[in-house]
Amino acid sequence: MKLTDTAIRKAKPQSAPYRMADGDGMYIEITPSGSKYWRMAYRFSGKQKTLALGVYPDVTLADARERRAEARKLLTNGTDPGAVKQTQKRQSKIAAANSFELIAREFHKLKTPTWSASHAADWIKTLEREIFPKFGDSPVAEIDAPDVLDAIRTIEGRGAYEVASRVLQRVRAVCAYAIATGRARHNPASEIKGALAPQPKVKHFAALTEKELPDFLRAVAAYPCYPLTKSATRLLMLTFVRTGEVRGAKWCEFDLDAKLWTIPAERMKAREPHIVPLSRQAIETIMELRQLTGHDEHLFPSRTGNGKTISENTVLKVIERLGYKGRMTGHGFRTIASTYLNSVGMIRPDIIEAQLAHTDGNATRAAYNRADYMEYRTAMMQFWADTLDAMQTGERLPKWADYEPHNLDYRAAQVIPMRAKL
Repeated sequence: MKLTDTAIRKAKPQSAPYRMADGDGMYIEITPSGSKYWRMAYRFSGKQKTLALGVYPDVTLADARERRAEARKLLTNGTDPGAVKQTQKRQSKIAAANSFELIAREFHKLKTPTWSASHAADWIKTLEREIFPKFGDSPVAEIDAPDVLDAIRTIEGRGAYEVASRVLQRVRAVCAYAIATGRARHNPASEIKGALAPQPKVKHFAALTEKELPDFLRAVAAYPCYPLTKSATRLLMLTFVRTGEVRGAKWCEFDLDAKLWTIPAERMKAREPHIVPLSRQAIETIMELRQLTGHDEHLFPSRTGNGKTISENTVLKVIERLGYKGRMTGHGFRTIASTYLNSVGMIRPDIIEAQLAHTDGNATRAAYNRADYMEYRTAMMQFWADTLDAMQTGERLPKWADYEPHNLDYRAAQVIPMRAKL
């Protein structure tokens, strides 16, 4: 007698497992715990075998009958359905081991020692948010260009073009790694370039002009804000490093006797240490800070006292409160310094770029850190600090000729191309 769904639902567990047959070898087995398993008994090559068809109610009566029919068809064709199922299991296991997510995490683990902590965290979080829900479970060899394009267009659809670009680069890197390790043969992320939406022009960091700078400097000097906030703003102006490099500054990085600030590689965007010669004004600012935070690990600890530093918006809020919202950013100090120092016309552009940490290559960085180039960079930083003071007070601007070292051998280091982006 054929089974019915009602009969299966009403079947109660007993002290020992028992079966309810549906015919053609298929039955449902009810265990003492109440679990119900679909099975199919069959013979192949003279041996009695049992094929598992699933668990009720996840696999319904209709589903089980369909699976039985498929198994019977295989038997008719001389194929063992149990062997087919085992092959499928092995293939699924291999596919899972070669899923995009697994390979991405493997690649991330491989690269993390060479990346900054923040970049490593952002790298994997971006894929977890944007890509893994799309095709993280898919075998990397089965991912096609339309799969990648769909994910990227979803990101572009919300206007996040920069995120879309970064995600595409990361997917491309994972697929390239999969090819190199023998788990894929093509890179779908390299096949969709022509199908992407054109990116809007990059909006550069807002920065004041030379004419606007004196009023801004006077406004900052007169602004009654938290001392650490004013010092952070001042140090950004004087050193023109990135905002995050000032926020994360530690006392152990400073040698005030040598007048140098050495930012370690792990805190630099280029993953190389960066030396900042300190002007007299920068040292004065740091000495004032020492009275406030010298007991802490950081120059600019958070007021919450939780081991964190001031937030990335601290300086930006000061700028906004002074009425410069949209016209100036913390990063804008780098633009201002670069523009002004290049406009002087007599300061070597490659050394300005080196001070902005835009040099490419370890050998070149080493060359610009030599004593004679450091003397030039030190003079340039003092010239910049004195220029800011003169702008603030309205005095006559200093001349570079009064600062320039005259013993620098311009042929001592090879001048190489610099990155243009600040």
